[in-house]
Amino acid sequence: MSGEEKQFPIIRGPKEIIDKIIKALKEVYDPEIPVNVYDLGLIYEITAEEVKPGKYYVKILMTLTAIGCPVAGQIAAYVEEAIRDMVPEAEDVEVEITFDPPWSPDYVTPEGRELLKAIFGYDVVEEWKKRMQEEVQA
Repeated sequence: MSGEEKQFPIIRGPKEIIDKIIKALKEVYDPEIPVNVYDLGLIYEITAEEVKPGKYYVKILMTLTAIGCPVAGQIAAYVEEAIRDMVPEAEDVEVEITFDPPWSPDYVTPEGRELLKAIFGYDVVEEWKKRMQEEVQA
C-alpha cells in the first residue's frame, strides 16, 4: 500500500460500542514492539453486530507484523480477553488473524508513530519507507 492512504481499520457498528472496543484494543501490546495492537496498525476490521438488545457479536480481523510470529495465538487471546473484560455488551467475541494483505508500517496510526519516535528516537515508519524505496531502485 505504499503511497496509498491507509484504509484500516474498517469499522462496522454503533460508535459507543466501537469506542469501547478500540479502548480495549489499545490495552493489548505486541510483545516485541512496545506499541498497542491498534496504534501499530494490526487491526484490519472491527465489527459489532447487535444480536439481542444491548448484546453484541464482536469480530476482530487483525494481522501480525510477521507471518512467523511465535505468539500469534497469544496475541489473539489477549485481544479477545481485553474486549470481554472492557466491553460488557460483547456477548460473543471472535478474533481472526489474516496476512492478506501483509502488515505494513504504513498502517501505523499517527499516535503509534509518535510512540515509536519516543521509543527509538527517530521516525521508524519514514526510515522503513526510505529503505524500501532504496531496495526498489537498486
